[in-house]
Amino acid sequence: VIWKSDVKSFPDRKNFGSDRFTFGFIIKDSPDFSVNVTAWGNDGYINTLSNSFTIGDCVNIESPLIVTKDQEKDEKFCPTTPSHYKLLLTEAHSQVCLCADTRTVDRLLPLIHIPAKDSRDFYSLGDIMANGQQLDGTMINILAAVKSVGNSKFTTSDGRRGQRLEVKLFDDSVSSFPLVWDREAIQFAQTWIPKETVLFIADVRISFDNFRRGMTATVNWKTIITVNPDTREASALFTYAKEVLESGALDDDEKPEDVPVDSIIDIYTVSQLKLKAQENPEPFFGITYSFISKLALDSSVSKVIRTRCCRCGFQVTEDAQSCNNELCPDRDQGLSAATGFDLLVDLSDHSGTLQACIFRGPVAEKTLGCTTDEFSSLTDDQRTAMKWKFLLERCKIYVKILPSPKFKSGIRGVIIDCSLADPGELKQHMSALLGL
Repeated sequence: VIWKSDVKSFPDRKNFGSDRFTFGFIIKDSPDFSVNVTAWGNDGYINTLSNSFTIGDCVNIESPLIVTKDQEKDEKFCPTTPSHYKLLLTEAHSQVCLCADTRTVDRLLPLIHIPAKDSRDFYSLGDIMANGQQLDGTMINILAAVKSVGNSKFTTSDGRRGQRLEVKLFDDSVSSFPLVWDREAIQFAQTWIPKETVLFIADVRISFDNFRRGMTATVNWKTIITVNPDTREASALFTYAKEVLESGALDDDEKPEDVPVDSIIDIYTVSQLKLKAQENPEPFFGITYSFISKLALDSSVSKVIRTRCCRCGFQVTEDAQSCNNELCPDRDQGLSAATGFDLLVDLSDHSGTLQACIFRGPVAEKTLGCTTDEFSSLTDDQRTAMKWKFLLERCKIYVKILPSPKFKSGIRGVIIDCSLADPGELKQHMSALLGL
């Protein structure tokens, strides 16, 4: 099963006051052929049948009715398949059950990694961003990696409750692009591992989203998603995604400035930051009155100040002529790099420690009160003195919390502002947090 729709209901014309229920799915048993299947029946039969299997399962179908497709009607409301026929299932005649033959399952399962459309026929996310107006309202194919999978949320549409999910995609041209939908495949999507999953998305709708003020891809009844497709292009993107993950470039690609510091008012202990991150994998901002419990300013300068490629975030040497990452966008156009403070610090309070928070660039310069050039000219004793000005001192820290699968905790913090805490302000807020 490579695709499956939600269960839907329609008024039964033959029995006034009652409804007929239906859902569809697509089966594939060879690299080149797939067939649409539609099931019709009463509420109990259809919902029981729908719940008995999911996308990626191998099934046996007994006694389906074989029908010639109405090309115009069927292609409009169902995903495109190469077959001229479709299968109809009814409670009186048809049965569907999971395949129990392990040899058959082993033979069929690799087919779920073959894209539903030509694997070379797709748009990059950069192409979509650059051609937004021309693509608005069209159906296209996309090849992209999964950056994050949000929580499914209940929404109201036409008076009915449904689930809505947002998945953020990326490739070597765009670091974050939204994919949204309201349908059965939400459960399917929640099995995807961020930054380790590549998708080939056939027939996804592209439109301008006024709320997001940008282009968005929306899954619909024609969309077929292939997970980790077995293609050369997907393999190259998978390699890029793994290397970007190792570099940490995606952990803070949404710049701290995307929310003004003055607008951040929620105060957390370290344990509360961790708890909220576990309950909601979306990035969020907060204030914590914590100690900086690890600050390696007295390490070698090369471990405190680093040069990174502006395009992909990979670390490079100052005299490099090009980025070391072979999959870096526009690598052949020469190196565009920036040098700055690049530290990982630990934040601690009475409730715990948040390890390896990113402390970089202008934020670090402002907090430390010196530029990278000034820091490079300091003596070892002066660097140690600067370290102890902040180490184990209570600070007021504005932090952005991001999901980060490569950490055991699953999260990472980005410091967006930091200063020594005012004693009066600290007493007031700590009393509130401790319930005193």
